[in-house]
Amino acid sequence: MQFVTHLEFAGVTIATDAGISGTGYTVTVGHGGRVIQEAIDTLFADDLPGKDPRDVREIWQQLYFGKSHWIGRAGATTMAQSAIDIALWDINAKAAGLPLWQLLGAARHSDIPIYNTHAGWLNHSIDQLRDEALKLLDQGYTALKMKVGLPDSREDRRRVEAVRKAIGDGTLLMVDANQKWDLMQACHAARLLQDQDLAWLEEPLHPDDIRSHRVLAQSTSIPIALGEHVYTTHAFRDYLEYNAVAVVQVDVCRIGGVTPWLDVAALANAFNIRVCPHAGDLMQVHQHLVKVIPNNWLLEVIPIWERGPFRHQVRLQGGKCLAPAEPGASSDFTPEALEEFRIG
Repeated sequence: MQFVTHLEFAGVTIATDAGISGTGYTVTVGHGGRVIQEAIDTLFADDLPGKDPRDVREIWQQLYFGKSHWIGRAGATTMAQSAIDIALWDINAKAAGLPLWQLLGAARHSDIPIYNTHAGWLNHSIDQLRDEALKLLDQGYTALKMKVGLPDSREDRRRVEAVRKAIGDGTLLMVDANQKWDLMQACHAARLLQDQDLAWLEEPLHPDDIRSHRVLAQSTSIPIALGEHVYTTHAFRDYLEYNAVAVVQVDVCRIGGVTPWLDVAALANAFNIRVCPHAGDLMQVHQHLVKVIPNNWLLEVIPIWERGPFRHQVRLQGGKCLAPAEPGASSDFTPEALEEFRIG
C-alpha cells in the first residue's frame, strides 16, 4: 500500500534589477527534492544572470537545449526547469500588476469548477467510502474521484458500485488506478466498471506505454485520463495522435513550467480534448492556467492544502475555486513557512 508522510518543495526565487522577484517550485512526495535542487543549482542557475525575464520563452528553449539536455529531458531536470519557468512568469505577472491568468488572457472570467481527489482510498471500507462521499456532497462538491487497483478487480467493482449508488447519477465520479495494472487486467477492470457511468479511468497503465493505452481506449467506452507522469509535449502529442487519451492531466510542475503547459493545452484543444491538470502544484499555479484555456473542464483539488504554505492560498467555496486576484502566479511562500520548513 502506498502512503505519503510529507511533501518536499524544491524551488527558486529569481530577483531582477527592477526590484521584482519571482518564485517557482515543484513538489515531490517525500523524496527527490534535493536531486531537483541540485539540478537547478548546477544545470540552470548560472545561465540566468543577465537575462531579461520578459524573454521567458526564449529562456525556456535555451535552458532546455543547454546543460540538462544530455542527461535529462524528463523527470528531475524537467521538474527543475518547471520551477524556473514558473518564477519567470510570476515576475512578468507582478511587473504587469496582474494575476497570471489575466496577463495570459482569460478564456473564462467565472470561478473554476473543481473535483475532490481525496474521495476514496484503497484502505477504506465500503461503509467508509459511502460516508466520505456523502460528506463531500454536503460540502458542495459535485465531482469526486476514488482509487481502484486492488488485486481482485471484482472488489474494485463492488466498491465503485457502492459509491455510485450512494451519490446518485447527478454526481461525476472518476476512478484512479495509479498505474497498477498490465493491459490484460486493465481491460478486465474496464469491462467490470463500464456500466458505472464514470467520467474517466485515470492512469490505468505505465505512462510511457502509449500503445497499450490505445488498445485499452479502443476496448472501453470509459474515457482514459492521464498526464501527471508525462513529461514532454512530444509524448502528449503522440498520445493524442494515437487516440490513446481522452482527458489530459498535464502538470505545470512536471512538464517544464507554464510555457510548455500552455503548448500541451493548445495541442489538446486542437484535438478537441479536455484538460484537467494534475494537482502537483497544490492548485496554486493551475488555478490561473485553467482560466486561460477554452478546453478546461475541472480543476483537481486537495482541500487540506487550503491551509498550505503560500502567501496567497487557493480559495475553495461551494464546489468552485475562486479566481485569484493578487498579481503574480500565487507561488510565493509565506515567511513563516520558509522559517519553519526551509532545509537548504
